[in-house]
Amino acid sequence: MVTDASGYHRAVKEWPESEQPREKLAHLGPDRLDNPELLAILLRVGVTGQDVVTMARELILRYEGLVGLSRASVAELSDIHGMGPAKAVTIKAALELGRRLLLEEPEERAQVRSPEDVAAMLQIRMGLLEREELHVVLLNTKNHVLGTRVVYKGSLNSSMIRTAEVFRDAIKENAAAVIIAHNHPSGDPTPSPEDVRVTRDLAAAGKLLDIEVLDHLVIGHQRYVSLRRKKLGFE
Repeated sequence: MVTDASGYHRAVKEWPESEQPREKLAHLGPDRLDNPELLAILLRVGVTGQDVVTMARELILRYEGLVGLSRASVAELSDIHGMGPAKAVTIKAALELGRRLLLEEPEERAQVRSPEDVAAMLQIRMGLLEREELHVVLLNTKNHVLGTRVVYKGSLNSSMIRTAEVFRDAIKENAAAVIIAHNHPSGDPTPSPEDVRVTRDLAAAGKLLDIEVLDHLVIGHQRYVSLRRKKLGFE
C-alpha cells in the first residue's frame, strides 16, 4: 500500500508507475511480483478506503494462502465485501488454469525413480480433493509411466476394493508394475491401519499376477507418505 504525506492511502493508479502491478509485470515479468500483486491484477480495483493490492493481501491471509483460496467456492468469494461474482469467477478461472498447466506435462515422459517423483506427479491432482480417491500409476519395465487411472472414489476400505478393478488396466496395458495412491481429504497423510491392510492385500495380489506393487502413497495437503519407505504393508 502506498500512502501520501498525510498518511492516507492512494489508489493504485496514483502510485509510481514502477510500483503498479500491471506495469511492473509488463516491464519486469510475472516472476518479480508477489502473490498479492498478481492477485490484484485479477481483481483490477479495490474498494473505498482500500487499494486493490491491500485487498488482495487480506484475501490471501483470510484463506491462509493460495491453496485455501483455491478451495473457496464462487458463492463464498462473491459474498466478501468488494468481490462479487465477476471477481470470484475470475479468481477461480485463473487458479484452475494454473492447476491444469501443472497437469499438462505428458506422463509418458516421466520416469519414476523415487516416491518423490510420484508425489510430484500426483500432489496437485489429488492433494485438494474433497473426497477419497484411489489412483493407480501404470509403469513399464523401465519404470516409465504409461498412464494413471482413477479406480475408486469415496471412502476406501479393504472389503470394498476389488483386486480385479485395481489391476484391470495394468493387465490391459501390459504394465510391469504399479504404484497405488490415495488421498486423505483431512490433509493428514498418516497411513491408517486400513491403509496398511489394503497395501498388504494388493501387494500379495500383484505377486500372483506378476505385476509388482512398487509403492502405496497417501497424499495429503502438500505432504505425502510412502508406505514402502515406512515399511508398512510390504514384506
